[in-house]
Amino acid sequence: MLRAHAEHAFADELAALAAQDDRPRPARWKLSPWAVATYLLGGTLPDGTVITPKYVGPRRIVEVAVTTLATDRALLLLGVPGTAKTWVSEHLAAAVSGDSTLLVQGTAGTPEEAIRYGWNYAQLLAHGPSRDALVPSPVMRAMAEGMTARVEELTRIPADVQDTLITILSEKTLPIPELGQETQAVRGFNLIATANDRDRGVNDLSSALRRRFNTVVLPLPESADAEVDIVSRRVDQIGRSLDLPAVPDGVDEIRRVVTVFRELRDGVTTDGRTKLKSPSGTLSTAEAISVVTGGLALAAHFGDGVLRPSDVAAGILGAVVRDPAADRVVWQEYLEAVVRERDGWTDFYRACREVSA
Repeated sequence: MLRAHAEHAFADELAALAAQDDRPRPARWKLSPWAVATYLLGGTLPDGTVITPKYVGPRRIVEVAVTTLATDRALLLLGVPGTAKTWVSEHLAAAVSGDSTLLVQGTAGTPEEAIRYGWNYAQLLAHGPSRDALVPSPVMRAMAEGMTARVEELTRIPADVQDTLITILSEKTLPIPELGQETQAVRGFNLIATANDRDRGVNDLSSALRRRFNTVVLPLPESADAEVDIVSRRVDQIGRSLDLPAVPDGVDEIRRVVTVFRELRDGVTTDGRTKLKSPSGTLSTAEAISVVTGGLALAAHFGDGVLRPSDVAAGILGAVVRDPAADRVVWQEYLEAVVRERDGWTDFYRACREVSA
C-alpha cells in the first residue's frame, strides 16, 4: 500500500495507548482525550513504548482541538496552506474514532449530496424513495454511528453547499424530507473541517456556519529547527514507503531548503540584515517536504544516494517561481544578494543558477 490510513499506519501505537489508557473516555471514543493528545504530540508510555510525534507545535493547540471534539461543538482547523491541517485532522479522527475515512473532500464542484445523502437511482426508479435507495454521505454515516466525520477544504465548497452543515451542527439532525424521516446524531458524533483563506478559489464561510465551529488556528513552525524537524520526520516516513535514502544523509540540505523558504516567506534574511521581496506562493512546510522528497528520489535513482544541492535546486525553483514574470525576478535577486554571498553555499548557488538559466 502506497499510503496507509493513519489508523493502520500507527495501529501499534494506538493499541499500546488503548491498553494503558485508564482515563475517562467520552462516549464511543477509542481513547481518552489525554491519550489522543499524547498520540498526536508523542511521548513515552509507562511500559516504555515510544509514541512518535504526529504534530510538532504548541501543546495547547492540540489540547484545545481535542477538548472541542469532546463537546458538542465542531472543530475548524484554520491556517495557511501547508500547516498540517489535513494531517492533524486525519490523526484526530483515527485516534478518536479509529476510522479516518469518513471524509468529504471539498472542491468547487462538491454537491450538496456529498454532505447530506444521495440516491441509488436504479432502486429509486424501481421501488420509489426508501431507505434502501438512499446512499448516506460520510457525514450521515458518522451521525448514525457516533463517529468523527471530516470535511477537507471547507472554503473551496460553494457557499450554499457549505450551509448544508448548519442544521447538522446546530440541531444534530439531518432531515430526509423525501421519506418524512430524519437521521439523528448519536453520542460520539462530531465533525472536523479544515480551511484556509489564502489560496485562490476560496469561498468565505457564512457567519452562521462559522458560529457552529470552535476555530483552532494552526501556525507555521515557530523556529527553523522546528520546521527542519517536521520536514525530516515526514520525509523519512514518505521515504521509507518509497525505499528512498535515509533522511540523516541529507539533513544539511533539508536545513538549507527550510532556510530559503523561511527567508522568502518572511521577507527578511535570518540575521535580519537584508529585506527581501516575497514571491506569490506560500512556500509552506508541506512544499518543503515535497521538494526534499523529490530531491531524495533524484539522489536515489540518478545519483549516489546522498542528497545534494543539485537534487533540490529544481524543486525549489518550481516552488518559488509560480508567476514566471514577477517571481523569477524575486528569485534572481535572492540568489545574487543572499545565496551568492553566504559562506558554504557555493555549490547550492551554482546548482540554482544552472536550473534557473
